[in-house]
Amino acid sequence: MFGPDKCGYTKRTHLIFNYKGTNVLKKSDLAYKQGEDFGISHVYRMVLKPDNTVRVEVDEEKIYEGSIKDDWEVLKPKEISDPDDKKPEDWVDSSMMDDPEDKKPEDWVEEKRIVDESASKPDDWDDEEDGEWEAPMKDNPAYKGDWSVKRIENPAYKGIWEAKKIANPEYVDDDKVYSFVDFGFLGFDLWQVKGGTIFDNVIVCDDVAEADEFVKKWKALNEVEKAKKKEEDDAKKTESADAENDDDDDADDDKAEAEEM
Repeated sequence: MFGPDKCGYTKRTHLIFNYKGTNVLKKSDLAYKQGEDFGISHVYRMVLKPDNTVRVEVDEEKIYEGSIKDDWEVLKPKEISDPDDKKPEDWVDSSMMDDPEDKKPEDWVEEKRIVDESASKPDDWDDEEDGEWEAPMKDNPAYKGDWSVKRIENPAYKGIWEAKKIANPEYVDDDKVYSFVDFGFLGFDLWQVKGGTIFDNVIVCDDVAEADEFVKKWKALNEVEKAKKKEEDDAKKTESADAENDDDDDADDDKAEAEEM
């Protein structure tokens, strides 16, 4: 699968390879270059090479070039973590520790609220009707917050432990990951919530010159579309400016009428 993918806030250029019956996405997304220039045609080009590398261009601008083996998980990893390698019991992987010398001060106050000692039971308080009177609470002016011990670097820290790597017995190299024996069909996978988009002109070939000729046809069309869009945008700007001037004239006329009255 190859082409633009825009869904909500997700914008990317899709390039998915099918390898031995499994669709494999690129490890990281390719840039989305189409923008919001409605009415302008774009050309997406993918060059698949026998050295298992691929190049992606959008409107003749390169957005990616790299290895299928490196950037798509088509093959099993060459190395895996050794399942028999265990972390030593005395391994310390905490980089920080509590300072054993740090002690909470004796005058440290952690009570956020205290009983208001200045409060007194109202004269009209009836214990039988109102219940047992209790002094209200108030903010403690001596409150210093929750105390926590100072943290220091752990001298016994050995780093993050990782199992050693060993050769993956399931790894099998393949110098033909780029190769497709057959294309059963070509088509468009579309999901649209906004009308007006047109998809056409798919070319699959093994001749760079033939592909270049196709791009020339797109470029000619693209230049005409850009010129047409500029005319439309300029016309809209002029129309908007004229409408704004008319509003200003109406406001001036209303002001003049008001002054005459």
